[in-house]
Amino acid sequence: MGRDLHSQWAKTRAWIAFGANLPSVVGTPLETLRAAVKQLRDAGVTVTAVSRVYETPCFPAGAGPDYVNFVAEVQSADAPEELLQTLHRIEARFGRVRKLRWAGRSIDLDLLAVEQEIRPDVVSVRAWITLPFVEQSVRAPDQLILPHPRIQDRAFMLIPFADLAADWRHPILDKTVREMLDARPTDEKSEIKLMPEVEILTD
Repeated sequence: MGRDLHSQWAKTRAWIAFGANLPSVVGTPLETLRAAVKQLRDAGVTVTAVSRVYETPCFPAGAGPDYVNFVAEVQSADAPEELLQTLHRIEARFGRVRKLRWAGRSIDLDLLAVEQEIRPDVVSVRAWITLPFVEQSVRAPDQLILPHPRIQDRAFMLIPFADLAADWRHPILDKTVREMLDARPTDEKSEIKLMPEVEILTD
């Protein structure tokens, strides 16, 4: 039974957002994120593609150094909930402590989407999507929410996501990554800068 359960996910695409703006035990944010990709592969997750790498201003403005951001496309035999646990274990190895919302961090791994999967249900995901901004700063889900409820609101997620899967369609909002990105304000998108000649997959 377990083998059959895992086989259903083996060829399923998922997308993970990588971000960091503080050093970790292994070095700079970029070095940390490279190491996290290796840890992900060591955990049995196949990394099939990585977006270009970007620099994004810290939010709120002036709260810390710029972030390094990119998105990886992966395949895993694990169910989405198991994949999320793998991401949390990797974050813990690099010193991530989940205390303050939107605080600077040595690593941030967000499971953006797993094909057209919805977790736990449409009503719950819609509730997190429409959560008032003031509550977003103090509340975090205690379970997996898929797709990630803030994809449509964050150019720093959408820009690298579009590098890999611009035509992926949100199963609830019925908009592609490209359409959601086009809807973001121009000034928000212009703040996100490409880091040229940066490679994440080195082998």
